[in-house]
Amino acid sequence: MSTKSISEAALYAEDLHKSFGGIEVLKGVSLTAQKHDVISIIGSSGSGKSTFLRCMNLLEFPDAGKIRVHGEKLDLSQNSRGGRSKHVQQQIERIRSCLGMVFQSFNLWSHMSVLENVMLGPCSVLKRNRDEVEVQARALLDRVGMLEKCHMYPDNLSGGQKQRVAIARALAMDPDVMLFDEPTSALDPELVNEVLLVIRELAEEGRTMIMVTHEMRFARDVSSQVVYLHQGRIEEQGSPEQLFNNPRSEHLQRFLSSQY
Repeated sequence: MSTKSISEAALYAEDLHKSFGGIEVLKGVSLTAQKHDVISIIGSSGSGKSTFLRCMNLLEFPDAGKIRVHGEKLDLSQNSRGGRSKHVQQQIERIRSCLGMVFQSFNLWSHMSVLENVMLGPCSVLKRNRDEVEVQARALLDRVGMLEKCHMYPDNLSGGQKQRVAIARALAMDPDVMLFDEPTSALDPELVNEVLLVIRELAEEGRTMIMVTHEMRFARDVSSQVVYLHQGRIEEQGSPEQLFNNPRSEHLQRFLSSQY
């Protein structure tokens, strides 16, 4: 890949490795997301999908590899005590604010209302004016169909409603890239479509997104690129038509057969 393509990429990961307890989960994974790309990452449980996503957002730090966000290289170095300098930590926090993360388990603050959950990041991290943030938060909640629930608390919401609030919360930070970690896996089947509809709308408006998902038909419909991860490595990647209609890998063929 050319230096220009790397510098212009919204998110670029090169040769990421990650181990836990001596078990290598990522074995050299690379991925480039250009602006407006919608990339779905598929694969069996334990293949490293969520770990890869968490490494890109620095919720986990890769043991080796490089990460760039809009051409800026992240400093992943550690000091002699295994910590990171103030300069490195400031860069990490700034970069994280550019990457909106939606988790499978929602991760909403239970002691805060829906509106307060959405407002927290822009007020506390971005230090924006509270009145302006509230106007934006209400608009985002309206967009995901949750404005009428704005004064409720997460414990009083369904799983689908919680996930829609989580999406609004991520959007409130005005991220350059949205990261979704199996956003429907914790939902009852009848609630899945309401969340997928919101994600589809984000894709249609040109949001840059990387999504770990087990929703194969959805990945096929909305993605510009699909990545198949197997045992910590990218075994196949390409357009949805290529991977779903003509998979080359025997592992991918078996995986897709088990999904339909």
